[in-house]
Amino acid sequence: MPPALRRRLLCASVLIALTVAGAGPLDAGAAQGQKQVLVLYSTRRDARIAVVGDRELPHIIETGLPEGVDYYSEFIDQARFPQVDYQAAFRDFLRRKYEDHTFDLVIAMGDVALEFVDSTRNVLFTEAPVVFFASRPSPRRPANSTGLTAELNLYGTVVLAAALQPDTRHVFVVSGAEQSNLNYASMARGQFQRFASRFAFTYLSALPTKELEARLESLPEHSIVYYLVVDRDGANEAFHPLEYLDRVTAASRAPVYSWVDSAMDHGIVGGSLKDQQAQTEAIGQLALRVLRGEQADSIPTSSPDLNVAQVDWRQLRRWNIAESRVPAGTIVKFREPSAWERYKIYILGAIAIVLAQTMLIAGLLVQRARRRQAEEQVRGNEAALRMTYQRIRDLGARLLHAQETERSRIARELHDDISQQLAVLTIDLELLGGAQQAERQQLADEALSRAHGIARSVHALSHRLHPAKLRLIGLIAALNALQHELSQSEIAIKFTHDNVPPALPPDLTLSLFRIVQEALQNAIKYSGAHEVRVHLAGDQQGLTLTIADDGVGFDVDAAWGKGLGLVSMGERVEAVGGTFDMRSKPGAGTRLEIKVPLAAIESASVAV
Repeated sequence: MPPALRRRLLCASVLIALTVAGAGPLDAGAAQGQKQVLVLYSTRRDARIAVVGDRELPHIIETGLPEGVDYYSEFIDQARFPQVDYQAAFRDFLRRKYEDHTFDLVIAMGDVALEFVDSTRNVLFTEAPVVFFASRPSPRRPANSTGLTAELNLYGTVVLAAALQPDTRHVFVVSGAEQSNLNYASMARGQFQRFASRFAFTYLSALPTKELEARLESLPEHSIVYYLVVDRDGANEAFHPLEYLDRVTAASRAPVYSWVDSAMDHGIVGGSLKDQQAQTEAIGQLALRVLRGEQADSIPTSSPDLNVAQVDWRQLRRWNIAESRVPAGTIVKFREPSAWERYKIYILGAIAIVLAQTMLIAGLLVQRARRRQAEEQVRGNEAALRMTYQRIRDLGARLLHAQETERSRIARELHDDISQQLAVLTIDLELLGGAQQAERQQLADEALSRAHGIARSVHALSHRLHPAKLRLIGLIAALNALQHELSQSEIAIKFTHDNVPPALPPDLTLSLFRIVQEALQNAIKYSGAHEVRVHLAGDQQGLTLTIADDGVGFDVDAAWGKGLGLVSMGERVEAVGGTFDMRSKPGAGTRLEIKVPLAAIESASVAV
C-alpha cells in the first residue's frame, strides 16, 4: 500500500473516532470529587501488560482513595502503527477527545508512552503530574513526574537455561521485522556478549514465518530457542506476539525460553521473566502517593528488580529436563498434582475403611477359628469321653471275666489239688485210726507229709493272690525272688538295680512288683524272647523301671484294648502318679519304661 494512501486511511480513522468522541460531553459520567486518571500504554489493547493494567490499576487506586477514580486508558500501539505522522494524529485525537478534562494524573506505561507524553507536554496534560514506567536505564524525566525504571534483563533467561540444560551449545534468538522488535534483538546482542565463549548465538530476525518454522524444525542437537517478540514477520504480516509464540513452540524441535511472564502457558520452558503483575502494582502504589497529594518531582525514581525465575512443569516433562536441575527459588508452575496429592483424602479414607474392614474380617476369622477349635475340642472331648466310657465298660467286663477266671482257677486248684490232698489225708487218718500198732507210724508220717504239702499249696496260692512278704523283705528282694521263680522257663531273666531307696511306700512297692510280674509273665507267654532285662534305678528325679526283651514284638495300638495286662499296668502307674511308655513293633522286641517322680514317692510316703 502506498504511504500516501496509508496516511489518508489513518487520518480518516482518527476523524471517525473524533466524531464519535464528540457526540456528547466526555466528562458527563465523572462524579464530582473523583480523581481523573489517564493511562497511556505503548502497546496494543490486547497486550498482556494492558490487560493486567486495566484490571489491576483501577482496583489499586480505588482501594486507596475514598473518593474513587474516573479511569481512562489509551493505546499507542506503535508496533502496528510506526509511521511518524501517526503520533501527531494520535496527539490531535487525544486533545480533541479530552479537551474538557482536567486529569489529576497521567500514567505512561512504557518507553514509547513516556516519549509521547514528554513530546506533547506543551499541548496535552500541561498541568497533570506524570507517573511513568521505563525500560531504559536513564530515561528523560518530564517535569512534574516520577516513575520506575527497570532495564530489560534478557541474559537471566540464558543463565537459567544453562542450569536446566548444561549440555546446551547453540542459542537461536527469534525476533520480528518491526523496528521495536529489531531494537529488542539489538539489546539482546549486547547482553549476550558475556556468553560468547560458551554458546553460539544465531539471530533469526525478520524472517518470513514459513522460513522461520522450517529453520526451527531442523535445529541441531544441544540447542535452545530464545523468543524475544514478533509483531510483524519478514513477509510484512502482522501477528499478536503471543499467538506467534504458539507457532514457534509448536514448530521448534528444541526447548523454547523467553523473558516476560506473559509467555508462560504458551509452550516455553520458562526463563527469568519480567513480572508484569508486580510492575503494575508498583506503578499503582506510586500513583496513589501522587493522587494523595505528594509532589511527583519530590518522589525519587526507583529501579526495582521485577524478574522472577519461572519454569513450566509440563515443558520440563516434555523435554525430559530433570526437576532436580531447577535452581532453588525458581517458581514451578502448572505442576500436575500426583494421584496422592489429588485424591489424598479419598485414599486415606479408603485405606481407613479397608483397614477397618480388614480388622473386622480378621476378628471374624479369629472368632470363627476359635469357635471351630472349641467345637473340635468339644468333639474331641466327646470322642475321648466315649472312648473312655467304652474303655471303662470293656475294662469292667474284662475285670468281671478276669475275676470269674481267677475264681475258676482258684476253685480248680482247691478242687484238684488241695481238696484231693485233703481227701487222701482224710483216708490216711481213717486208716490210722483202725491200723495196727506196727502200721500207725508209717500212716502218721504219710499223713504229716500230706498235711505239709497241703500247707505249701495253700501258702503258694495265697502268695500268688497277695505277696505279703513284700512288706517284710522289700521290693528288691521280692523282685530277686520273682526272677528266681520265673527263671525256670526257657527265657533268661536279668534283674539289675541302682540307687533304689531301701524304704518305699507299700502302694508303690506293690504296683511296681505287679507291673514286673505281669510284664515277665507276658514275655514268657507271648514274646518268644531269649532274654528279658529288668532294671530299676533311682535318682534325684524319682524312680525309673525299664523292662526290655528281644522278642517278636507287637503292635501296641492294636493290642492296647484287647488285653487286660496292659490296661492294668497303665492303671497301676497312673495310681502312683507315674508315666507309662511302651514301645514295640513287630520283629523289634518290646521296651517298657515307667517313671515315678520324686514328688509322687514323697506324697505316697507321707500318706503312709
